[in-house]
Amino acid sequence: MHVPTATDPDGPTGRLAAWVAGLTLDDVPLEVLDRAKHLLLDGVGCALVGAQLPWSRVATDGVLALEGRGDAVVIGTGRTTAAPGAAILNGTFIQGFELDDFHPLAPLHSCSLLIPALLSTVSTRPQPSTGAEVLLAAVAGFEVGPRVGYTLHGTQMLDRGWHSGSVFGTHAAAMASGKLRGLPPAQLEDALGLAATQSAGLMAAQYEAMSKRMHHGLAARNGFYAAGLAAAGYTGIKRVFEREYGGFLSVFGEGHDPDATALTEGLGQRWETAIIMVKSYAAMGGLHAAIDAARRLRDSVAPQAISKIDITVGETVYKHGWWRPQRPLTPVGAQMNIGYATAAALLDGNVLPEQFTSARLDSDDIWSLIAATSVHLDESLTHADVTQRFRTDVAVTTRDGATHRARVALPHGAPTDPVTNEEIVGKFHSLADRVTSRPRAEAIERAVVDLDNLDDVGQLTDLLAAPVARALD
Repeated sequence: MHVPTATDPDGPTGRLAAWVAGLTLDDVPLEVLDRAKHLLLDGVGCALVGAQLPWSRVATDGVLALEGRGDAVVIGTGRTTAAPGAAILNGTFIQGFELDDFHPLAPLHSCSLLIPALLSTVSTRPQPSTGAEVLLAAVAGFEVGPRVGYTLHGTQMLDRGWHSGSVFGTHAAAMASGKLRGLPPAQLEDALGLAATQSAGLMAAQYEAMSKRMHHGLAARNGFYAAGLAAAGYTGIKRVFEREYGGFLSVFGEGHDPDATALTEGLGQRWETAIIMVKSYAAMGGLHAAIDAARRLRDSVAPQAISKIDITVGETVYKHGWWRPQRPLTPVGAQMNIGYATAAALLDGNVLPEQFTSARLDSDDIWSLIAATSVHLDESLTHADVTQRFRTDVAVTTRDGATHRARVALPHGAPTDPVTNEEIVGKFHSLADRVTSRPRAEAIERAVVDLDNLDDVGQLTDLLAAPVARALD
């Protein structure tokens, strides 16, 4: 049987499309498949706790008013809608509380892209989708997204003000959806072109906008659309990564030396799935080192005795995570601000949903420490080795003049100290058990951890469909 090939099979776009089309479960090491299942479990837990947050409920009402009726499940709401709208909302829920995974070098939140795109694809297929099919498609997405990010030098996009995951994420969602649809390389090339032309996202959404929560959901929908249009024979930009005029890299990488070779380097040998970080805190990933440092300092410093806090970070964390916040601060602003996150960690010993209630966001003790906080840029870290680039130093001075210091080069969850699969299961229940029954949570856990043996993913979507309780109010 003739399999339609990409326009230039030897170019970066063609090679990526061919790799996705040819990928089988046997190609993926067992430990990578196991990690992928646990990453998906983490994403599902984030979706459940995110489904009934105040801003998620606003999003649900708004999107359903636009999309209308359909058969695709909107997780944790008891409602259904058209597949594109479900992709938006399910991605919004997973990103709803800054608890979801992220890639440390090519920043994007993979599960908020892949789970929504895959569930929406499942809802539109004429035949049931097996768990093995969905797992393989998810691995394709886990691998593609970061590689697109590498071509644009990863965190550099954040430094420039792009919401990088929205820029890289359309391709991840498109390849996951396209893989599940069984598209050949030629149509996967079209899907990449259709995804690339929908890439967008402004990082200024982090200060106060609800829309920051929705960026990855929109990218999930766009990737779902890209694969669906390609499957229907609607063509996209050919050779989208190497086109000199109007191509993905020539536009997004203008003046910044994009590197197309990074798209396919190490395909099938270096697994990005294993690098993806799982969060321990409900805060932007770049703040986790500061939170770890603050928690260490609590052992020797009483928060009430603190007169001054000095935090030193590199360029990406400084630009992305520091501005002088103003009271009152929105939850999304607090979750992105290193001053708030450090103060909360020093006072409460953790940065979880409880630290972002309306009462806690406006607490005098938090704002007293924020007022005492200064954040400094260490420019030498910009070109440091990746093991040092996100290093964070926290120095706390007490009223008696003593200074206590903590340095964290890489937080727990980094590739050198990953959150274990067992810890992911624990985190899943710490989230899911807040908002639903333990038996339901255990059934969801079993379905995801044993995904490759699930005959019909509809069994999982049925478990995810019913309403959950409200996590904050």
